[in-house]
Amino acid sequence: MAVGLQVVGLLLGVVSWCLQSSCTSSQVWKTRSQLESVTSSQWTFEGLWMSCAATSMGSIQCSRFKTVLGLPAHLQACRALMIMSLLVSLAAIIVSVLGLKCTKIGRTSENVKEQIALAGGILFILSGVFTLTAVSWYAARVIQDFYDPPYGGLRFELGSGLYLGWAASCLALLGGSMLCCSCRRTPPAPPARQFSYKFSTTSRGQNIYRAAPASDGSSSKAYV
Repeated sequence: MAVGLQVVGLLLGVVSWCLQSSCTSSQVWKTRSQLESVTSSQWTFEGLWMSCAATSMGSIQCSRFKTVLGLPAHLQACRALMIMSLLVSLAAIIVSVLGLKCTKIGRTSENVKEQIALAGGILFILSGVFTLTAVSWYAARVIQDFYDPPYGGLRFELGSGLYLGWAASCLALLGGSMLCCSCRRTPPAPPARQFSYKFSTTSRGQNIYRAAPASDGSSSKAYV
């Protein structure tokens, strides 16, 4: 049961890392609202790294943000969170593989492997929290600007990149939780009692077996 939880948790973590990569590189974190568009044949969308414009003819023109310090604070924070999420998730994959019960590396004991798997699960959860924070913060700013009457800029709506981020964060949290749950420690079984017997023969020919005193101080028993 524990091995199955670990394998499934690791697979979910790998899928979440792939979705996090797609989310970070996606340029569709927000799309220009159709209410703001003059014609329906042009679309404008932005991501963390560049803004793009597409036409109905299939041509797409993208331009990178020319400055870093001039970007909004929430955009810079989302960049940092997504990069940290990718690095932490990659480390979680490596650590989780080393902590699987079905992998053998040297003479690592089971207790050590459980601690390694637990660390991998915690890293996956941390990665999911980073991704969830980034996409939720970005989405909150888009919604705030859309419903803010004094806002004089272009109005955007939520893009597909945000939904990729939410899916990645859910899978990372689920995979990390499964890895952590697979490391539940069971209480050690009490050691079995060991008895030693002394054999002696009486004058009447009876064989008597006497149990020697146990190491735990319990009373001795005699069997005739």
